Amino acid sequence: MHRCFDAVQSAVSVPVAHIADATLKALKNAGVAKVGLLGTVYTMTQDFYKSRLIEGGAEVLLPNAGDMTEVNRVIFEELCYGKIAPSSKANFLRIIEDFRSRGAQGAILGCTEIGMLVSQADTDMRLFDTTQIHIDAAVEAALSILNQNGR
Repeated sequence: MHRCFDAVQSAVSVPVAHIADATLKALKNAGVAKVGLLGTVYTMTQDFYKSRLIEGGAEVLLPNAGDMTEVNRVIFEELCYGKIAPSSKANFLRIIEDFRSRGAQGAILGCTEIGMLVSQADTDMRLFDTTQIHIDAAVEAALSILNQNGR
């Protein structure tokens, strides 16, 4: 959805929270400069997400091509249907550990469904669940507008 962020923002009079900007803020608040990115193949490879992180000063690591294909498959063929496979969870945790071995200080769960499969309880690698981050950014923006209007 954030591929069309600029068009949406220009069409409305209220601020729209870009998920990558909110994630970058969370990374900076946590002192994380190098992070692995998990999501659909579009999120991992197209610029609408990762370039905003990079432009904001984050170093973004991606899974290798085979793991990227597997992450995408799990999202669309399992998680979107509510299927939670232990083997898929093990693969995601392996990929997260690979990020750590490459110097990452955290991993971005850059797709709504990934949080159904892995959570912070599964690893000591810092996870950034963009669903929660985006919700927090939207609430913060709404409260800011209310405060500006004296409510």
